[in-house]
Amino acid sequence: MVERILLVEDDPRLAEMLCEYLGQAGFGVTVAPLGITALERLAGADYDAVVLDLMLPDMDGLDVCRQLRAKADTPVLMLTARGEPVDRIVGLELGADDYLPKPFEPRELLARLRAILRRSSRTMAPGEKPLTFGRLEIDTAAHIVRLDGVQCELTGYQFDLLVTLAKNAGRVLSRDALLDAVKGEQLESFDRSIDVHVSRIRVAIEDNPKKPRRLITVRGSGYVFAKAQD
Repeated sequence: MVERILLVEDDPRLAEMLCEYLGQAGFGVTVAPLGITALERLAGADYDAVVLDLMLPDMDGLDVCRQLRAKADTPVLMLTARGEPVDRIVGLELGADDYLPKPFEPRELLARLRAILRRSSRTMAPGEKPLTFGRLEIDTAAHIVRLDGVQCELTGYQFDLLVTLAKNAGRVLSRDALLDAVKGEQLESFDRSIDVHVSRIRVAIEDNPKKPRRLITVRGSGYVFAKAQD
C-alpha cells in the first residue's frame, strides 16, 4: 500500500524536487502551496503524514499545525528556514512530531519521514499486554494512553517517548539516550527538543504538570519514569 504524503510548500521548484524524490522512494505525494489549501485537502482525504513548511504566503505554518492537530493525529514533519529555536519549540508544543531546518538534504528528509511513519504505525509484539501504572494505562497495540480511562492526547513521537520511559521505569535515561531510542536515526536535534516533548507529555498524564509525580526530572542526568504510581 502506497503511503500518502501531503507536502505543504509554496516554493514550486522545491515542491517539484521533493515530489520526484519521495515518489521514487515509493510515496504518493500531493502538494498544497497554501495553508488554506492544505487544510481543505486534509479535511477531504486521509494522509499518512504531512510535510509542512512554516513560512507560507497566506498563513503561518504554525497555525496550520494548530488547526490540523485539533482535528487529527496525522504525523507532522515541519520544515523551517527560521533561525530561531523558539519557532521549532513552538511547533513541537503545538503537536509536530519532528522538524527539519532549511536548507536540508533530501535524504535526511526521507529518513526523518520514514522515522515518524514507523513510530505512527508501530504495534506491540503478540501477547504483550498494555503497560499499567496505577491510574495510567499505555496501550501499545492501539497506540493510546489513558488516565482514569480518559484518552490522553499525544503525538506519535511523544507516545514512543513515553513508552521508552515506561519500559525503563525506575531507570534514569539521558536526553541523548532518549533521542537515540525514539528516533532510531542518528540525526541532528537541538538541546530542548526532548524537554519540550516531556513537558507536553506531563500536561497529558500528570495531575499537576508543574509538580510531576510520574515523569520526573533528574537534574544533570535526564528523566525517570516512576515505578510506583497512584
